[in-house]
Amino acid sequence: MNYELFQAQADFMAPYQDYARGMARLLWPSHPHQYGASSMRRMSAALDVMGNFRVTHSRPDFGISRVRVGNRIVDVREEVAHTTPFGKLLHFRKDIDVRQPRLLVAAPMSGHFATLLRGTVRTLLQDNDVYITDWTNARDVPLSAGRFDLDAFVDHIITFLEVMGEDPNGQGTEGPGSHVLAVCQPTVPVLAAVSVMAQTRSRFQPRSMTLMAGPIDTRISPTKVNELAREHPIEWFERSMIDTVPWRFQGAGRRVYPGLTQLTAFMSMNMERHMRAHLNQYKALVEGELAAAEAHRRFYEEYFAVMDLPAEFFLQTVKAIFQDDDLPLGRMKHHGETVRPAAIRRTAVLTVEGENDDICSVGQTMAALDLCEGIPVTMRRHHLQTGVGHYGVFNGKRWNAQIYPVVRDLIQATN
Repeated sequence: MNYELFQAQADFMAPYQDYARGMARLLWPSHPHQYGASSMRRMSAALDVMGNFRVTHSRPDFGISRVRVGNRIVDVREEVAHTTPFGKLLHFRKDIDVRQPRLLVAAPMSGHFATLLRGTVRTLLQDNDVYITDWTNARDVPLSAGRFDLDAFVDHIITFLEVMGEDPNGQGTEGPGSHVLAVCQPTVPVLAAVSVMAQTRSRFQPRSMTLMAGPIDTRISPTKVNELAREHPIEWFERSMIDTVPWRFQGAGRRVYPGLTQLTAFMSMNMERHMRAHLNQYKALVEGELAAAEAHRRFYEEYFAVMDLPAEFFLQTVKAIFQDDDLPLGRMKHHGETVRPAAIRRTAVLTVEGENDDICSVGQTMAALDLCEGIPVTMRRHHLQTGVGHYGVFNGKRWNAQIYPVVRDLIQATN
């Protein structure tokens, strides 16, 4: 991908798409049953679909202002508990006096913003004092901030858990006693971080660790994603997928894996489904099914909001996790020291997988249970959720009704 060319094209198309969206609103008939209304709706619907089919690099809002806690509806406000050039520790502080378990949600750094876990966070907030890793778009990080690699990701998780443990004003239990939940890609660095904390006997070791739909051991039932990673040498990935941030952005000159590249790869895996979704959006608008149309619009507004990854982090992740299997083979290093999951003894672990997951197949995440052999068997659990794919593991009806209760029970039992 030529980043400069893509950005020039996006800049060129932006005013036309803004115009299309504006015209869609103007053409929408105020009286649907008047003469010619159906034609106006069809034109308005086509313009709306075209105007909203756009990739952005702007982080959407979480938009979580209120949440139910027991029988009460309480206010929620976002606070930054800690910040680095590459990310923030974002705290969803609730207006309650009740102390709840502190929970760090490790969001993926895989092409989308942490807001992709909005539904996950909203559910977790019912019973937990929730923090999340809010990663910064790499194209907005100046070169002077330095590199961000796999070691830096692990360092961030450790630092964030330490900050949560030391926060005297938090709503969780005083002192150490946090929990961590990782979704997809960060399951590996989170397991590494907890291992390092155990090896160094950190007093901030989390009480529980939930690993959801992550590539702990990609040798097990390889998916298309895994096969792609093994088909090409790492030099191919560097040559074909790494680009440079254009000059007019704050991170100008930084080498990145563009979020658009990741988005294109994901969409190509299910292109027919995405095309059908946009065709259905057109039909919904024409037929006046505005609730369905709005749900589609919200989903793709989030899906098309992409963030770039630092090149060194992306390339190390591909090589260490998807090609060399460093963690399951006992070869993963953190600042030159071997990472040993067997050193974990105080942290309970839960692995969660989806029956129909086509990104992290069944067995890949559960492999963490064998690696954490130092944890008593009674503190190691696995949950396989039937009927869900990758996204359904952490969002949707089954997440709320069947998966979250398992996560909640582990946290409450170990808090």
